[in-house]
Amino acid sequence: MPEQLWFTEILNRYFGGAVSSAMNALHVAPAYPNAPINNFVAMEILVVGILFVFFVLVRSRLSVESPGALQHAMEGVYGFIDNQSHEIIEHDYKRFTPYLIALGLFILVANLIGLIPGFVSPTATPTVPLGFAVVTFLYYHYHGIRKHKQHYIKQFLGPVWAMAPLMFVIEIVSHFARVLSLTVRLYANIFAGDMVTLAFFSLIPIGVPIIFLLLHLGVSLVQTFIFVVLATVYLAGAVGEEH
Repeated sequence: MPEQLWFTEILNRYFGGAVSSAMNALHVAPAYPNAPINNFVAMEILVVGILFVFFVLVRSRLSVESPGALQHAMEGVYGFIDNQSHEIIEHDYKRFTPYLIALGLFILVANLIGLIPGFVSPTATPTVPLGFAVVTFLYYHYHGIRKHKQHYIKQFLGPVWAMAPLMFVIEIVSHFARVLSLTVRLYANIFAGDMVTLAFFSLIPIGVPIIFLLLHLGVSLVQTFIFVVLATVYLAGAVGEEH
């Protein structure tokens, strides 16, 4: 059995039996029946809990007359992503702002939680970034079909009907390549950041690792920004007026 974080041990102690039963009912045998919840799933659950508490705090402190620092910070995040959506998507862009904010905050917290001793970044395993990428893939295709109906499918065939079979294959491959690109970029950068930070902490536990912690912080912010920007670009391509 792989080493469990303390939070993972708590989840498996109280919910492991129920999770194993549910997996067996779905005919999915857990690798470790006594500990079906792994560290990365536990960290995702923790990220959801952190964000839930955060949003409850923001909601409870909303004020028109005297907004606090937390409200100002969230208004800044909303304004930044909303303006970015306006510039890239343009038409009906506000429909997508809540998704992009939720996506960005989840990825950011998931990236940064590995900086806390006793935790790991769930984005340092490929399945978690793959989940973000697949959800984004389905989300922008759904809105493309919702807005353009059959015209959205026709774009995959190209302008020349004689080339339609070849263009269809090329377009499908290119769209699935987006999932791979989003997954590998986020996973590789966060995994590398975690490994470098851990290596220097084990070698030089005082002073120097702070530099790598700051570097990891910067990488986490940049990778979150890139993921959200690319998701916005894909949405713009799916719902654009040129279809």
